[in-house]
Amino acid sequence: MRPSPRALCSAAGAAWRESFSLHGRDVARWFPGHMARGLKKMQSSLKLVDCIVEVHDARIPLSGRNPLFQETLGIKPHLLVLNKMDLADLSQQQKIIQHLEREGLKNVIFTNCIKDENVKQVIPAVTELVRSSCRYHRGESVEHCVMVIGVPNVGKSSLINSLRRQHLRKGKATRVGGEPGITRAVMSRVQVCERPLMFLLDTPGVLAPRIESVETGLKLALCGDRPGAETEGALTLGCLLPGTVLDHLVGAESLADYLLYTLNRQRLFGYVQHYGLDGACDDVVTVLKRVAVWLGKTQKVKVLTGTGDVTVVQPDYSAAAHDFLRTFRRGLLGPVMLDRDILQSPLDA
Repeated sequence: MRPSPRALCSAAGAAWRESFSLHGRDVARWFPGHMARGLKKMQSSLKLVDCIVEVHDARIPLSGRNPLFQETLGIKPHLLVLNKMDLADLSQQQKIIQHLEREGLKNVIFTNCIKDENVKQVIPAVTELVRSSCRYHRGESVEHCVMVIGVPNVGKSSLINSLRRQHLRKGKATRVGGEPGITRAVMSRVQVCERPLMFLLDTPGVLAPRIESVETGLKLALCGDRPGAETEGALTLGCLLPGTVLDHLVGAESLADYLLYTLNRQRLFGYVQHYGLDGACDDVVTVLKRVAVWLGKTQKVKVLTGTGDVTVVQPDYSAAAHDFLRTFRRGLLGPVMLDRDILQSPLDA
């Protein structure tokens, strides 16, 4: 049964948590620190490259990007593609662009590579960036070579395949190591356009050796690939992918709690309607219990008491948490802007 409009109005006026308790989590241990090797290999290939295209998740446009990209690869023209725009609340898009411009990022395109939205803007933007820059020893080359970079699971492979659909009328490019955690080639050269002749160097997702804050790590974890999307390979065996292995490391229930905190604080109560709850709630145990019952994810457990064994029905909190996260990542709880706290900071007010 769907909640009444009165129940939703009451939820909108409720007092929600103003901060999220991090319980002493240390984000430095969530991600491997040896990914600098990948950056060194990318840097050694810069002489083959005319332009850098960085792909990032539009739900976290101002956080979670690897700062070492700019430090290591910043000598080339740079285009930032904010992908998964269909999952993001872009009501403050202009403020996002202004914030990025203050950071020196003046070339930004929002895309939805699953449905090819705005992808046609990428090739002309790259062509203009290359035309207006010094190509040094590549000046005589008739082809354009572009390096695609980004943290894991932001849609780099989806962008490449979307460009091929748009400009070559071809399907997926051949890829190496498509399963998470499997070592793949550091550089896979893929053609995406005939006129101009353009090739992309597809690179593995590379995380910063240390994430700037625990909350940034939580945001990255929430933005895992939507189910059914093309999963990008990791740099090395055992790499921790946001939204996949990280769910286990952080704990799906803790991550679900951060999601609940975010949705409630932003007055986004789509989860109430989706799961047929009586109303919004800020207690994750209560919500997951109701979700588990709604999903039918319960189990009978025998409990020893003073009068003998008693069979009780317990909700499967872990199954409920994973379903809550999957539902969010598929966009079924509505668009969200996880960097709203940054946009509301005094600098962006």
